[in-house]
Amino acid sequence: MLNKIWPIFIIISFIYSIFNSTMDGLNDSIFKSCSQTIEMTLSFIGIMCMWNGIMEIIQETSLINKITKALSPIMKFLFPELKKESKAYNEISMNIVANLLGLGNAATPLGLKAIKTLQKENDKDELSNSMVMFIVLNTISIQIIPTTIIAIRSSLRRCKSFQYNITYMDC
Repeated sequence: MLNKIWPIFIIISFIYSIFNSTMDGLNDSIFKSCSQTIEMTLSFIGIMCMWNGIMEIIQETSLINKITKALSPIMKFLFPELKKESKAYNEISMNIVANLLGLGNAATPLGLKAIKTLQKENDKDELSNSMVMFIVLNTISIQIIPTTIIAIRSSLRRCKSFQYNITYMDC
């Protein structure tokens, strides 16, 4: 549906700018939005690399055990079927920590690993209760520190008219 709507918007924009003699403004806004997109992408890549690296370090050190112990009351309540020694238990803990830190994109690979491990332990074609609970937790993505929003706002700080709404013509 969106692949039909967006081209229509683009075509209408071009036609409108041709009839109103504002092609220069349209060209300027296109190039400005492209440069902003590149800036935002580069800032996201940097933040994602940093947090993925931190998560890998946590997985390789004994810090994962401390995090798992801190989360164990919540984990016992949410995932009563899982054993503490399970590999999925640690992967789910890391995913929850990544989501709490607001690292939705960094939590995705951890979540995929956890689901694969849960599926190996499940040995059925149906989802287990732990898998369903994990999917629900990943969907709601409770965050303490919204790092993705921080990255977006920091990448757009150069835009002079950035307030609560963004208009590319004003940037």
